[in-house]
Amino acid sequence: MAQTQINVRVDSDTKKDAERVCSDIGISLSSAINIYLKKIVRENKIPFELEADPFYNPKNLEKLEQLIDDYENGRLDIVNHGLIEE
Repeated sequence: MAQTQINVRVDSDTKKDAERVCSDIGISLSSAINIYLKKIVRENKIPFELEADPFYNPKNLEKLEQLIDDYENGRLDIVNHGLIEE
């Protein structure tokens, strides 16, 4: 089968970390990407769930804004706790 090249832009830290993980597994980053692409073709879908981070949902952001407002206006005390594990 003929080979082709794909150019992908990714930040350097992500690439470096991905290469480290692949090396720990014993494969190259190129092999990992090929495995990923073959799995997409085999399953006819992205092989994992994609979802938005729930931290940023509107209801949560509204709650956080209210807590910040309460704190800034003296209606909320912040209690410092020690580390659970050291």
